Amino acid sequence: MTSYLQTAPRPSEEVDVALIGGGIMSATLGALLTILEPTWRVGIYERLDEVALESSNPWNNAGTGHAALCELNYTPERKDGSVDISKAVKINEQFHTSREFWNHLLTAGLMEGTDFINVTPHMTFVRGAENVDFLRRRFDALSAHPLFGDMEFSSDPEVIGQWTPLMTLDRDADEPIAATRAAAGTDVDFGSLTKKLVEFATAHNTELHLNHEVRGLKKLRDGRWRLTLNDRSWNAGTRRRTVRAKFVFVGAGGGALPLLQASGIKEARGYGGFPISGEFLRTANPEIVAQHNAKVYGKADVGAPPMSVPHLDTRIVDGKSYLMFGPYAGFSPNYLKKGKYLGLITSLRLHNIGTMLGVAAKNMDLTGYLVGQVVAAPETKFHELQRFMPTAQPGDWEQITAGQRVQVMKWVKGKGGVLEFGTEVVASQDGTIAGLLGASPGASTAVAAMTGLLERCFPAKYAEWEPQLTTMMPSLGGGVADDAAQLAQAEKVPAGA
Repeated sequence: MTSYLQTAPRPSEEVDVALIGGGIMSATLGALLTILEPTWRVGIYERLDEVALESSNPWNNAGTGHAALCELNYTPERKDGSVDISKAVKINEQFHTSREFWNHLLTAGLMEGTDFINVTPHMTFVRGAENVDFLRRRFDALSAHPLFGDMEFSSDPEVIGQWTPLMTLDRDADEPIAATRAAAGTDVDFGSLTKKLVEFATAHNTELHLNHEVRGLKKLRDGRWRLTLNDRSWNAGTRRRTVRAKFVFVGAGGGALPLLQASGIKEARGYGGFPISGEFLRTANPEIVAQHNAKVYGKADVGAPPMSVPHLDTRIVDGKSYLMFGPYAGFSPNYLKKGKYLGLITSLRLHNIGTMLGVAAKNMDLTGYLVGQVVAAPETKFHELQRFMPTAQPGDWEQITAGQRVQVMKWVKGKGGVLEFGTEVVASQDGTIAGLLGASPGASTAVAAMTGLLERCFPAKYAEWEPQLTTMMPSLGGGVADDAAQLAQAEKVPAGA
């Protein structure tokens, strides 16, 4: 049971830092500031009645512990046929940084329990001779790097079947297949982790305000920000509240773009976002779950966004193991799963319509993919699972709706509207407000994203904080693979069995 503290509301208040949204990003930033600046007053403002109910919830995100061990979109093929592993290395280093921070909190007694992270092998699985050839080249490039030195490759169905039986049972023996496997991969319950981080922060200098929706952001003459909040509690005495903050972080997931637009900062101009609803198939059948202990990523269909790469995942939630397959793309005009307004419509501005139209014109395959997913019959969707797991039977699986993802688009001079894959921090020039846009790799790289935000928005203070940060996270800033001792330390971070 969570034991973080919710603070009694006041009609108005002053804080040093206001964190909008109760997800993994705000929780991570709050925990960092609790350590770095214990005298600062921090407020978290979450519109729902619990933290981690949107994208940080274990049923609303991939929950992989993204370390670029299995995700093909992080290792694109160059025109000459070579494989570019630079993004994979960067993401792997960033995940090491996250694990080092979690380990610091655990070993220092600031956070309890490693139940949020469990050892779960990461695999990539492909079909067809051309894809087998690419996976072999990808393996050769990655396994030559120290961060991926333990990766295994096989095109032998018997070996792949030993790794994960469900992928090879009843499969056509004449079909070429191949897989890579990283045995030390993890499954991370970011909902549980978010609650642990908030519990730590609220035990010190952070105040949590649930059922508080930010309805307005205005920059004041003295440089502070005024947040107008609506108290959604059923027994709220004063519905409307104001908060003045020296710094604002918008960690509201899909709701971040409208809030950044509402702030009026010029850095948010030109950004657009298209909401994509995710659906998964899930089973808790113990006989099926026992035959698959892995997170297995495949190859995305032509035109599919990276957030829609198919994967058959072991998922451990509250100590119980499940299998999930997906995602299937759906459509909702909301930017949040539990949003009550038309996020897409209300986010349209003169400065971003051109961006979105330009992206649509240049990405007709993406449009076709999304339309095809929305209108696909249930039988067609289930066939996608059977391509991964030939023995799958409909009666063992249920459909669940995952969280909303917002495909970010931005205007780039000389290129027009372009799709923005990954996560991106948007900050005002004076560094008094910043927000995070995008999805994958998202939560797994939260610590690197938030330390990067601190460096960008608090440059003078960061020089003071950096020694303490690098003590907690030796791999901060990259280069972990260049130091064998440092790499070994990063990989010692506890994980459950």
